[in-house]
Amino acid sequence: MEEINAYHEAGHALLAILVGARIRHVSLIPEWDDGPDRFAEIQVEWPIDRFTPRELHQKMVMVALAGPVAEMIHTGEPYHPGFVGEWAADWQAAWQSATQFISDRQKRVTFLERATKDLYSLLSQDHHWAALAAIVDDLVAHETLDGDQVEEIVQIWL
Repeated sequence: MEEINAYHEAGHALLAILVGARIRHVSLIPEWDDGPDRFAEIQVEWPIDRFTPRELHQKMVMVALAGPVAEMIHTGEPYHPGFVGEWAADWQAAWQSATQFISDRQKRVTFLERATKDLYSLLSQDHHWAALAAIVDDLVAHETLDGDQVEEIVQIWL
């Protein structure tokens, strides 16, 4: 289970870096606070002054869906991220961000499905998958990485 969680969080982390966000930390041992139960976590900082509101929310959609997509690629099983219980929080985050620029529900679903497909193609590229796998290796070994460590790990692949 730890390895699949590492792939999931590495997907979020890699996409965050690719779209210009900054990672505070990523961990396989989340704090058990009063929030929902989680098996891992990532904290992303968004430079809101660098993006228009629409760009920011589009990037947030991509980062939210990247965790489920990384799991899909790793397991070799493509699923709809809206239909897998473990990905409900990711789908909800993507849905909420997409609400900011797509008011029609059906168009929003279509957009999220297309984004999932595009992410699958993007993360499947050899250099992106190698960067993601490198994050996974260090995350499994150390359980928690700070943003600088993640950026250093992917630097040689990107």
